[in-house]
Amino acid sequence: MKIKYWLMMSFLIVMLLPMITLYLLYISLSSYDEEQDVIEYMNVYNQTISIENTLQNPDLYNIQSKENYENLASLVSSKIKIVLYRYDGVILYSSVEDPATTMLYQTNLHALYQNLNEIQKKHRSYVIKKPSFLEGKLIGFYEITIAREQWVEGFNKRSIFLFTVVGVFFLSLYVTIVILLNRKLNKPLFILQNQMNAFAKGTNIDNSYKYKKDEIGDLFIHFDSMKKQIEETREELEKQQKEKEFIVAALSHDLKTPLTVVQAYTEALYHEQSLSAEEKIDYRTILFEKLHYMRQMLDDLAIYASLQSTNNTIELIDVEGQEFFEMLLSSYDEPCAKKGLTLHVHQEIEGNYHVNVKQMMRIVDNLMTNAIRHTDSGQTIWLAAFSEETPVPNWVFAPFMNELDKWRQDGTIIVIQNEGEAIPDHLLHSVFEPFKQVEGARGLGGSSGLGLSISKMLIEKHEGKIKLWSKKGYGTLVACWLKKG
Repeated sequence: MKIKYWLMMSFLIVMLLPMITLYLLYISLSSYDEEQDVIEYMNVYNQTISIENTLQNPDLYNIQSKENYENLASLVSSKIKIVLYRYDGVILYSSVEDPATTMLYQTNLHALYQNLNEIQKKHRSYVIKKPSFLEGKLIGFYEITIAREQWVEGFNKRSIFLFTVVGVFFLSLYVTIVILLNRKLNKPLFILQNQMNAFAKGTNIDNSYKYKKDEIGDLFIHFDSMKKQIEETREELEKQQKEKEFIVAALSHDLKTPLTVVQAYTEALYHEQSLSAEEKIDYRTILFEKLHYMRQMLDDLAIYASLQSTNNTIELIDVEGQEFFEMLLSSYDEPCAKKGLTLHVHQEIEGNYHVNVKQMMRIVDNLMTNAIRHTDSGQTIWLAAFSEETPVPNWVFAPFMNELDKWRQDGTIIVIQNEGEAIPDHLLHSVFEPFKQVEGARGLGGSSGLGLSISKMLIEKHEGKIKLWSKKGYGTLVACWLKKG
């Protein structure tokens, strides 16, 4: 049960409790009053008859000394009170000393004449007030008050019993509410506070507490969700920090060699240490190549850092597929021919696409540069793009054919396949990580080690995906998947 409903119900019970108590008291007293009414009436009637015979004496209704009323003492008791009035309302006698019934005090005649000859039932007593006549002439009034001791005693007992029951119930309710409050509020809040403190300090959190489906339970759920997000963010930050440290170390290592070469060749050219014209040309060529390599590394590093930013987005535009992919796959004949490689380009594209042209060119450029670097002279590279309706070309290496066909479902793929040395299986899962290069690749030069990582990040920003296959005796295939626009 939700805490707000539980509290509303508890407050309602507490508010209704006094009203229920009064109602039960009223019902109890009414029932008791009905039972005692007839019995009391008959008892009062019998008592008043025996007293009235004495009170009819005319001599009692003259002003006289208090000693002349001593014979009335036998008629009164703690339960019975008698008051005598003269015809004009003057109080002649009262069995109880009361400031309101002072001797010879004249009471209000209008009040005196009210309820004559009636037995008045009040809360604690019965009152009978009657006139006294002498030869048809009004000489005074007598008033008899008989206490309802039995009824009052029963009333007190019932009231005490009822209030005791209500008190016990209220106390039990209070204890129950305190216990439930402790279970539903104090205990879970204390556990949540401890979990928060433990999480803040980085210590282990006890998750054995089974929270309920209420507001506190929602707090636990939100805390667990927040904790999970923070832990994921923390892990990501740690991963990025380690990645940055690795990048810095790798970059320092990869820049040291070309910097050493640049320094040595520059010094040689600067001092002109018996260098021939041909050697000077070779040195300058090497310097330009090393500087170009270093610039490429720094450019790739800047692009990689930019793509890692969560705020970085790329602008996509709609393009016509056939024309776009024809442009994308062109201009690689010359670098392949320069290294003595055979290049086969294949394209079967339909429909429109939502892409960033510049970044798609960068993706293909990175992948083709990587393929050319790892393909020996005399071997072949295949560059292709085909829609989902087009069958997988038969030149795709047989070990990759079926898996590639399943992987490309519902999208268009760009395929770059090259013959050459296969990537070891234990490195396949890490080739898209920064500065993760195949053993011996660093010696080939011309690579920053970020090309595949950048390609992966760019294709994912197009809501696409990338995968690489490699097998000894065949070569390597990398494919990028794109959805149609």
